[in-house]
Amino acid sequence: MNTSKLRTKRVIVPAIATVAVLGIGGTVWATTAAADGTVDGTERDRVAAAAVEAVGSGEAVDVETSDDPGEAYEVEVRLPDGAEVDVALDGDLAVVSQDRDDDTDDDADDRDDDADDRALSADERTAAGEAALAAVGGGTVVDVEASDDRGEAYEVEVRDADGTEWDVELDADLEVLDKRADH
Repeated sequence: MNTSKLRTKRVIVPAIATVAVLGIGGTVWATTAAADGTVDGTERDRVAAAAVEAVGSGEAVDVETSDDPGEAYEVEVRLPDGAEVDVALDGDLAVVSQDRDDDTDDDADDRDDDADDRALSADERTAAGEAALAAVGGGTVVDVEASDDRGEAYEVEVRDADGTEWDVELDADLEVLDKRADH
């Protein structure tokens, strides 16, 4: 029996199996990372700029890919007055639709749910965002809104350094009432 060939097979076969598993695992990971809908880097900058230009001014606070027919991207733009506009763009960055959060074309149920929404001042947004960042240990503030729930003043969405999104609920004194990771 040729023991050197046997030893070589004992090394090569497990090595090939390991590479195959890592290759498949890497592919699954890449697909999962892209499946969350976030748009990053220069592509995010390009899409955000198109959406802000479409509404005239403001800051793109959330940029995601869209799974709706005829849309490639969904962008949430916060205007200088605190109002928000949802902009849908196609693959060429042409506007498919715009919906200002205070539009009156919503049905009656939506108007009732939004009746007590209020625009937050820049100071309120900053303070609530900083409190939420401290609660989760840092990251990026994605959204800050006034809460509709009794005893709760602010709802803040934070994306931490690992990409995990957190919902943080704060009272009027910026004390954390609840924080939970989105799964």
